[in-house]
Amino acid sequence: MPAASSAAHSEATAFSGTKACVFDAYGTLFDVHSAVARHDDSFGGKGPEVSALWRQKQLEYTWLRSLMGQHADFRQVTRDALDYAFARFGVADGALAEKLMAAYDRLDAYADAAACLASLREAGLARAILSNGTPQMLASALESAEMSDHLDAVISIEEVAIYKPDPRVYDLVCRRFAIEPHEVAFLSANAWDVAGAAAFGFQVAWINRRGEPVEVLPGRPLAQVSTLSEFAELVLRAAEPGQ
Repeated sequence: MPAASSAAHSEATAFSGTKACVFDAYGTLFDVHSAVARHDDSFGGKGPEVSALWRQKQLEYTWLRSLMGQHADFRQVTRDALDYAFARFGVADGALAEKLMAAYDRLDAYADAAACLASLREAGLARAILSNGTPQMLASALESAEMSDHLDAVISIEEVAIYKPDPRVYDLVCRRFAIEPHEVAFLSANAWDVAGAAAFGFQVAWINRRGEPVEVLPGRPLAQVSTLSEFAELVLRAAEPGQ
């Protein structure tokens, strides 16, 4: 596996040589809190708290299962996390749980997601998703958002049956496109994913919508943006002649 130092770039050369733009899905292209938001009236004003805990436990379970060597796919992990959140908030409503799981297959895409992917396509850059999600979950979300045609590849961790930030996940991109890590421009809204991808050797931008501090971990982002469009602009600017 490539060492982090193999992709060392100064700010002046950030995102130069990009051959593929790769996006995390959940939290980056899709709003993970939109599922609960559609049913907010079912939670007596505590919808945002339920959604936050659901997301927290969903991620924790991916990391813990990876460490334990007890893989389950992202749909199962997502349902397990929802069951925990319901238990914590004293919600006992199987029909509501099924509605939320169905809504998770049709999460709202961020408003600038399609335009970002379209601009990169027009520039001739390969575009892909690299996600914890199952192929079926990702296909449903993309179809619902009418973004399936904007991507060259949708890569799921199920190909290696271990979750991010394991280096084997990021290597799937290199294998799919037959490129080196430093030829990948990667974007995620998840700071731990940013760290993992940067440590692997990708050129990474963090879409930091909430103004959080950078994680104190190996692997640092080359740039921070607040919108998907800003990321596209960074990559396209680096691709201009003379840059």
